[in-house]
Amino acid sequence: MHTIALSEFRANASAMIDLVEQGETVRILRHGKPVAELVPLKAEEDAAKVPSWKKPFEPVVLPPGVSLSQAVLDERNESPW
Repeated sequence: MHTIALSEFRANASAMIDLVEQGETVRILRHGKPVAELVPLKAEEDAAKVPSWKKPFEPVVLPPGVSLSQAVLDERNESPW
């Protein structure tokens, strides 16, 4: 963990963010007292923030001889709403 004064953090914010990206924790002090910590995100927190439309999915596999438009119509007819 790196401990740094607020004034030094302001002067070196980019370098401190680089440390956090590398997995380090940075504690920021004001008047010698800790006021904040910058901690790296965990992998599952990163994954949870990915919108569902950006997550990978398995492509639809249709049986031989069935067109995509017919499969969509069949699914609509089977839907309860």
